[in-house]
Amino acid sequence: MAGDPGSGWRRIIVHADMDAFFAAVELLDRPDLRGRPLIVGHPGARSVVTTASYEARRFGVGSAMSMAVAMRRCPEAVVLPPRFQRYKEISSRVMEVFSSFTPLVEPLSLDEAFMDMSGTAHGSPEELGRKVKERVFEATGLKVSVGISATKFVAKVGSDHRKPDGLTIVPPDEARAFLEPLPLRRLWGVGPKTEARLLDLGLRTIGDVARASPTLLASSLGQQGPHLIHLARAEDPREVIPHREAQSVGSEETLEKDVIGAEAIRPYLRRAADKVAERLRRHGVVARGVRVKLKTADFRIHARQTRLSRPTDGSAPLYDAAVGLLGSFDLGEAMRLVGVTAFDLAEPTAPVQGELFGPDLSRRRLDGAMDAVRARFGAGAIRRASELE
Repeated sequence: MAGDPGSGWRRIIVHADMDAFFAAVELLDRPDLRGRPLIVGHPGARSVVTTASYEARRFGVGSAMSMAVAMRRCPEAVVLPPRFQRYKEISSRVMEVFSSFTPLVEPLSLDEAFMDMSGTAHGSPEELGRKVKERVFEATGLKVSVGISATKFVAKVGSDHRKPDGLTIVPPDEARAFLEPLPLRRLWGVGPKTEARLLDLGLRTIGDVARASPTLLASSLGQQGPHLIHLARAEDPREVIPHREAQSVGSEETLEKDVIGAEAIRPYLRRAADKVAERLRRHGVVARGVRVKLKTADFRIHARQTRLSRPTDGSAPLYDAAVGLLGSFDLGEAMRLVGVTAFDLAEPTAPVQGELFGPDLSRRRLDGAMDAVRARFGAGAIRRASELE
């Protein structure tokens, strides 16, 4: 299992994912609560669960669940409000550990990252994985699950394979066999709708997808079909791309057909706002401003931006601000691209949290529920009805 070319390890890709991160940080600071079920979230029946310890998960408590339901399932749970500043502090230590192994670190959120360890002198993949786990624990007192393989996709599946505190090594020549028996939902991008289509085709496992006809899947799923076959065959050429902390988060879409007018543009603003808001929440930051970008059919780009009355990570405020900017564009032209960017990012401070979780919790619960579904089943697993029109 050494990482030299002769062993078949063309690349060594590591995915590291902290175990129940927010809850683990709280237990680190409150060791007296160890062994007790813990829920991180603002108290109150109308609030939502941010995350839960493994002890609470045994009772069926999960992220984005309403606090009322969570407390019915686990009435003895301790509830602590989230402390994003503390989580970012610990996250910085974790990322420093990762960077001590390689400069090629691609953070996905506060608690997980990809690393490209190809060519590094840290021993075999198994030795490397153990070193990562040991150094994270030494630096933070927390445990991390690690998956190592030759591709991003297999490494990420591996990190989730033996949670918590897991270490899974999948050599390149064993990757297809490792994926073979896993359920369809473990494929990136497979949500309930796509899973149903695959089941209708008689496919039950990732191995079935790997052996499927590309033509058959393309006829049923379009371009997604061949992509899923590549993943199922452990073929994932994507590189680990290091990046500095983002100063903005955006989403834009080139449309299949040009559109004209505010009515036609709004659904795309809604979809972009949902994506941007989910990324803000995943990174534990809020935005103070919103920018809308439109590209005309003849490739001219126009952009307008505005400041928000209060920082937010919610889809609805981002969408409302984006719609408000449409009046400053000439919408009589055909548009081929629509984008939304949240800028001037900041950590949620205590006063802001009161606004985030206060007057409009139903919207936040919806955002949280959509996050949870997408995290488990893929980005396309849930859509708003307005997107179907």
